[in-house]
Amino acid sequence: MIASLRPSLPAVWHPDYSFDFSPSHRFPMSKFELLYRYLKESGALEQLQLHQPDRVTMTDLLRAHDGHYVDAFIHNRLDKQAMRRLGIPWSEGLLNRTLLSPAGTIKTIELALEHGLACHLAGGTHHAHRDFASGFCIFNDMAIAALKAVEEWGLQSVLIFDLDVHQGDGTAAILADHPHIHTVSVHCEKNFPVRKQSSSIDIGLPVGLGDDEYLRMVDSTLQMAMNSFQPDLVIYDAGVDVFEGDPLGRLNISAAGLRQRERQVLSALYGEVPVATVIGGGYDDDREALSHRHAMVIEAALVLTRGEAG
Repeated sequence: MIASLRPSLPAVWHPDYSFDFSPSHRFPMSKFELLYRYLKESGALEQLQLHQPDRVTMTDLLRAHDGHYVDAFIHNRLDKQAMRRLGIPWSEGLLNRTLLSPAGTIKTIELALEHGLACHLAGGTHHAHRDFASGFCIFNDMAIAALKAVEEWGLQSVLIFDLDVHQGDGTAAILADHPHIHTVSVHCEKNFPVRKQSSSIDIGLPVGLGDDEYLRMVDSTLQMAMNSFQPDLVIYDAGVDVFEGDPLGRLNISAAGLRQRERQVLSALYGEVPVATVIGGGYDDDREALSHRHAMVIEAALVLTRGEAG
């Protein structure tokens, strides 16, 4: 149990992130509700300044996505091939959460810029491309939010630091050659997607990599990215599908290694640059255990913010 203290960390969540959805589907739609429940039961929720997003605006969506594609998804007009590539059946519940989550990442960035650190209890839909869905990802929340931060709020350098086990191909493609947004992906090379895109920095890791080498690679890549891009903001995709037991992972990172990763990344950034975290991928059939792993980045953030508060 985490000791009860005054709220110190801004976080973003909406009860509609999870909705009535087949528990046998590979995508663990329940994990967002389970993450919230775990944080509540552990006492961590009492320390969060919780915010709820409204739906994303069309203006923000169209910064990153093709209008015809957006319209087709919203009105359930994607063809069968496009729906197969998405991998999730269309429903009103899916539409609602798909329009909420990008706004949640935008709100998280807003809070991070104000407070130095903020966490989204969703997000990380990095396989979504400009004009098609892929790998359970429909609209790319990180690309949408980063583009807003640059084009509307005037940030000069945004770093998307993606530690999901799968390459952030959609993010890389949407933001290719953008002068103010830099994409970094540290992923398992022999994993989805088969066709990789070119991020600003790509680190493809070998199948079966363990804790020590992984943590060294994460640290050196983050240092290289910070030195190269001097960001005004970091969006951190804390995917937990690097975990050794994740059915879609193919790396060999222990729970202790995962917890150390969150401490390592956030400790390197906090106080140096505003950081907004999103939870990214995780597909364990044990949904409760999965939600606990997703909570690690929030727990690490709470330790840092409590430390600053004294």
